[in-house]
Amino acid sequence: MSANLTGQLNAIVSVSDPTNLDTLGRALIELGATIYATGGTKSRLEAAGIEAHSVSDLTGFPEILGGRVKTLHPGALSGILAKRSDEGQMAELAEHGLNEIHLVAVNLYPFAETIRKPDIALEQAVEQIDIGGPTMIRAAAKNFTSVIALSDPADYDAVIAEWRHG
Repeated sequence: MSANLTGQLNAIVSVSDPTNLDTLGRALIELGATIYATGGTKSRLEAAGIEAHSVSDLTGFPEILGGRVKTLHPGALSGILAKRSDEGQMAELAEHGLNEIHLVAVNLYPFAETIRKPDIALEQAVEQIDIGGPTMIRAAAKNFTSVIALSDPADYDAVIAEWRHG
């Protein structure tokens, strides 16, 4: 794990599988993180007593098109992709008032499960094709030296343990 977790930690959390979400959320808060979450994830975190901000607070733009566009915005992706060692890129973030993102916790819509259902309508199946999730995972992977990508709830505990041990 290479990401620098000193200073203000900013996380984007958007999960279809809420397994261990409360554990992850509490650990992030304990570490002083600001959590930005999409609609359903934010509601689940808040129901567990965990403070979360809307991704819209990060992007300055509402979720649109019935929730199809939430995280596909420079306000989210720039903070994931910015090279921390590139002064020019960091200056661009600052110039535009954008935050660094240090962790992306995303698990993808359950497309395979959805299309296995015998009574699923094409329109319902199409809505389970995830766009923002894979984009954030790939962006975090591209900038793996500065951003942690978590996509499997089974990995949350191991990552939390690493943080707690420096």
